[in-house]
Amino acid sequence: MDVFFTLIQNVGDFILYKIVIFVLVLGIMVLIHELGHFLIAKAFNVKVLKFALGFGPKIVARNFGETEYSIRYFPLGGFVKMLGEGEFDEEADELPPEDELRAFNNQHALKRMAIIAAGPVFNLGLAVFLFFGIFFFSGKDVITAEVGGFSEVSPAKEAGMMEGDIILSVQGQSIADWDDLKGLIQDKGGDPIDFIVQRSNRRLEMEITPREQDTKNIFGEEIRSAQIGIISAQKITTLEIGLLQAIDESISETKKYIELTCLVVVKLFQGVVPFKTVGGPIMIADMTGEIAKHSFMSLFPFMAIISINLGILNLLPIPILDGGLILFLLLESIMGRPFSLKTQEWAMKIGLSLLVLLMIFVFYNDILRYFQ
Repeated sequence: MDVFFTLIQNVGDFILYKIVIFVLVLGIMVLIHELGHFLIAKAFNVKVLKFALGFGPKIVARNFGETEYSIRYFPLGGFVKMLGEGEFDEEADELPPEDELRAFNNQHALKRMAIIAAGPVFNLGLAVFLFFGIFFFSGKDVITAEVGGFSEVSPAKEAGMMEGDIILSVQGQSIADWDDLKGLIQDKGGDPIDFIVQRSNRRLEMEITPREQDTKNIFGEEIRSAQIGIISAQKITTLEIGLLQAIDESISETKKYIELTCLVVVKLFQGVVPFKTVGGPIMIADMTGEIAKHSFMSLFPFMAIISINLGILNLLPIPILDGGLILFLLLESIMGRPFSLKTQEWAMKIGLSLLVLLMIFVFYNDILRYFQ
C-alpha cells in the first residue's frame, strides 16, 4: 500500500511540477511575445485575424470583434495571424478595398519590422519587469567581499590580508559585493592598488599589486586576468533597493543576460560550448519543476532568463523566426522592392526545415540527458 501511495504522489508531483507549472511559465512568455505583435499591429491599424496560444487543434476558441482568440493543444509556442501575412499564392483573391489598406503586406517596411520586432522586445521587457519586481520587493542578493581563503600565489596574503577581512574599497571606490571587487581588479595587473579592509572593529589600509595569472572563464577558456589571490567566503547578504535603483538594476541585469545569451550562441558556433549541452523543452520543464519545488519565488528570475533567451533566439536571422523576417524586410528596403512570393515561400520552407531539425536535436539531447 505504501508503494502505491508513493507512486501516486510521484505521478502527482510530476504532473504538477514538470507539466502544469512548465506550461504556465511557458504560456506567460508566449502570451507576452504574441501580445507584442498584436498590440503594435493594432497600433498601426493592421487587421489581426487570429491570436493563438499553442499550435495544432483548438481546445477553445472565441471571436471578439474581428479577431479569433484560441488556446491549442500543443503549448510550445503561439502565433498572431494578420490579414495579408504569409500569403504565398500568386493567384490569391484580391482583398476588398476596405481591408486592403489594413493588410500586413501593404504596410511600409518599417511598420512591418516594428510589428515583427515587438514580440522579442516584449520578451525583454518582461525580463526587466520581473527583475524589477524581485529587486524592489525582495532586494538584491549579493556575495559579500569577505575573504574566505587564499590561492597558492597570493599578493593579498603577502601584503598582510587575512581570512575574515572584508574589503571595503579599492582605489577609493566603495565595494558593494564580490563582483564589484573582481571588476576593479581584473585589468590592473602590475599596478599597485590601495585597499581598505575591515578586520573586526578596525579599518586597515594596504597596498597590493595584482599579478597576471592564467585562469578560466565561464566557458572553460584559458584567459589572462589580474588576481590578488583571494577566495570568496561565499557569504550572501541582501541589499535593500529603492525604486530608481531597482529600475537601474533590472535594466543592468537584463542587459547582462542578453550579452551572455548572445555570447553563448557565438561560442556554440565556435565549438567552445558543445552542442550536446543545448537543451530544449524537456530540460526546461525539468529545471522549472526543480526550481518550483525549492521555491516558487525562485521561478521569477528563472522566467526572466528564459524570456531573454526566447527573445534573443527569435531574433536569429533564420527564415520563419522574427529575425529572419526582419532580415528580409531590411533587404527589401535596400533593394527598393519586395522579394517574389516564390522566394519567400522557399525561404520559409528552408527556415521551417532548420527549425524542425533543431527541435529534433534538442529533444534528442533532452532525452539522452534525462536517461543518463
